[in-house]
Amino acid sequence: MQTYDFIAQVQRFRHEMGNYVREMDCEGGLDLSSPADVMSYCKEHDVSSIRLWFTDMLGFLKSFSVTPSEIEGAFEEGMGFDGSSIEGYQRIQESDMVAFPIPSTAQVVPFEVGGSRAIRMFAGIRNPDGTPYASDPREVLKRNLARLEQQGFSHMNIGPEAEYYYFRDEHRPEIIDRAGYFDVVPVDMGDDLREATVFALESMRIPVEYVHHEVGPSQHEIDLKYQEALVMADNLQTYKWLVKEIARRNGVHATFMPKPLLDENGSGMHTHVSIFKDEKTNAFYSKDESYHLSPAAKHFLAGVLDHAREMALITNQWYNSYKRLVVGFEAPVYIAWAERNRSALVRVPMYKPGKEDATRIELRFPDAACNPYLAFATMLAAGLDGLDRKLDLPDPMTRDLYELTSMEREKLGVKSLPHDLYEAVMVAEESELLAKALGEVVLAKIVETKLADYDKFRTYISPLDIDLHMEL
Repeated sequence: MQTYDFIAQVQRFRHEMGNYVREMDCEGGLDLSSPADVMSYCKEHDVSSIRLWFTDMLGFLKSFSVTPSEIEGAFEEGMGFDGSSIEGYQRIQESDMVAFPIPSTAQVVPFEVGGSRAIRMFAGIRNPDGTPYASDPREVLKRNLARLEQQGFSHMNIGPEAEYYYFRDEHRPEIIDRAGYFDVVPVDMGDDLREATVFALESMRIPVEYVHHEVGPSQHEIDLKYQEALVMADNLQTYKWLVKEIARRNGVHATFMPKPLLDENGSGMHTHVSIFKDEKTNAFYSKDESYHLSPAAKHFLAGVLDHAREMALITNQWYNSYKRLVVGFEAPVYIAWAERNRSALVRVPMYKPGKEDATRIELRFPDAACNPYLAFATMLAAGLDGLDRKLDLPDPMTRDLYELTSMEREKLGVKSLPHDLYEAVMVAEESELLAKALGEVVLAKIVETKLADYDKFRTYISPLDIDLHMEL
């Protein structure tokens, strides 16, 4: 890859996206709210492909296209599909499912897809009788968010920091730069790719807060501005797709794999969480309480810590996830909380006067290869359980947990996350919290699928096995 040619190519791509967005009259995103709005926009701008997106159990996007001539019927009657072919959906004897497009999620994709002008919309999945499909991940999150109102809250805000790597191709982890944290061009070869991705995000009404090179060589981070949880789950799915698609269109490969490189930092997704009493009142803030955390915030945080081991299968669902969750690479493993101590599982960012609405907790253990709908639902369920039970928050951890011996941590009562996928499955299988939050059917399917994943890796003979054991 020639440096000059690569940069010039990405800059041309960014310029072409800008022209496309202006031509489609969608700078700053579309503001559509009804089927009529969507159909009118498609006709006015000669949109030829409407992509309906939904998510399978493992968090992979699924999509099919609808032509403008069929979209009115899709809004009224939905579009049928075979649910038995989607991971975690219905069994074959009861496989008919219906996808209903959600007009408020309609946004123009800022480049042609398959040679066509395209709009994407998320779809709600329903049973043939029109009732919501309980195992649709988006529906799972909506069901958990409905509990907020019962508790006297209005909504939950989420702000994720999803890290990823750029590699030269999809078959081997060959980096494209050797830059480090906050480095700049020309060392940072991913700068133009990131900026192109930011433009695409904001053209689809997904605001961005921070953009920078991360600690690892060829590792990057784009932080999305906090949003209500359901909107953020949709935004995060769009973000991951745009990162990978823009990389692909420029001849490189982007991956959210939690630990792609030996002896380098893994890619996590620190997730900032807060709940509100109404549109303006942060329920986590208190003027007089210690750490400026309200009693509700302390109970919520205590619930997250209490259920962290159960949550791990949902927030860190891959065998590879547990190669990131090891001591020594800034990955949190030990179940504790702190303000400045980044070795703790959960951090409470320091309060800034005048920024009461920014009071929040930061979960440092999830990775971006999770299913965001199920992950956010699980975070909320754990926190609400802490509220329901009025769990006491333990004292913050001020010592570096990585420097303590196992006996010292045991004396302090500090537990750790599961050390591998098998342990995570065993813990999650017995979790009443997950069964309630996700539904017993979804949890059983996840357990079944992840045990099969574990067996694939457990029985695989790796090159390291050969190197170490051929002399036996």
